[in-house]
Amino acid sequence: MTNNGLLIVFSGPSGAGKDTILKRLMEKNPNIRLSVSATTRRPRTGEANGTDYFFISKEKFEVMNAGGEMLESAQYCGNCYGTPAAPIRRWCSEGCDVILEIEVQGGRQVQQKCPDAVSIFILPPSMDVLERRLRSRGTEEESVIQKRLEKAREEIAESSHYDYYVINDTVDDAVEKINRIICAEKQKVHRNANLIERMLNHAETIC
Repeated sequence: MTNNGLLIVFSGPSGAGKDTILKRLMEKNPNIRLSVSATTRRPRTGEANGTDYFFISKEKFEVMNAGGEMLESAQYCGNCYGTPAAPIRRWCSEGCDVILEIEVQGGRQVQQKCPDAVSIFILPPSMDVLERRLRSRGTEEESVIQKRLEKAREEIAESSHYDYYVINDTVDDAVEKINRIICAEKQKVHRNANLIERMLNHAETIC
């Protein structure tokens, strides 16, 4: 089947369990790569360039963005954030599946530029469960929790343009569903346009 990797837009509200799912997913599938964003803010203690972010100057960011080298971009608290396209293209051409963990606004930008991308939105089993997960962290004040819940409602309301919903009731079930989505997407006819031609013109087994 297709030797090209998939670009996967991966979104969901805070508390839905995205990071835990991604960690487990990558443990089970060494072919997956996690996209690294670029930012103009300064590195925080313990952050490594190229691992946590690509830390670049505002001037370089603006040049890259103007030249179409960013799949998406946004400003937050005076700093610029974006997703460099070059590493994603390289990984996909090498057959790796690339996951881009991003908010819904950035997800829309990527879908517009890369209509063949697969988009997955992670949902909690319910808003009550989401609230319990946020509170169980024990690291945020009540006002912050309320802001996160309101933001979650906004993101969920805007998630209808995604291809798939995956409810994170248990991490293992969510990971299994995502693996099935990836497998099914790779079998789609439009991703394997040359398969029939190869089959008819060559005697060897197509795999």
